[in-house]
Amino acid sequence: MSENTSNRWIKPVLITALLWNILGILAFVMQLFLSPEMISKLPEEQQLAYNSQPLWATLAFAIAVFGGALGCVLLLFKKSLARLTLIISLAAILAQQYYNFMIINSINLFGISAILMPIAVTIIAIALVYLSFHLKQQDYFK
Repeated sequence: MSENTSNRWIKPVLITALLWNILGILAFVMQLFLSPEMISKLPEEQQLAYNSQPLWATLAFAIAVFGGALGCVLLLFKKSLARLTLIISLAAILAQQYYNFMIINSINLFGISAILMPIAVTIIAIALVYLSFHLKQQDYFK
């Protein structure tokens, strides 16, 4: 696909999406390195949620954010592997949301505001998967 005026939006969108995913990586790292002292300052129910989080939920978070960032980088470099990477990231997000809403009931733990970020994350991930399929149809990939 040639870099014509109708496609100038692609690179800024992908850079913004990459920055979004880098923020997700930072959130993951911050959660990973929460000290016992920091956790002890939380309400008891939240402490229990942090201290009992299963490995699969932590791995889902990691796959979601690192996969999303990698998928954006691959899109920027016009690599078709981006599509699969973004699909895997979306699947990990859905697993993470299952844990948050069905297993620990994060709305009860953190209040209604706990739903806003997961909705945004999921919508953006779906949009990136959609974009990767759209770009495939436009012969964007090398």
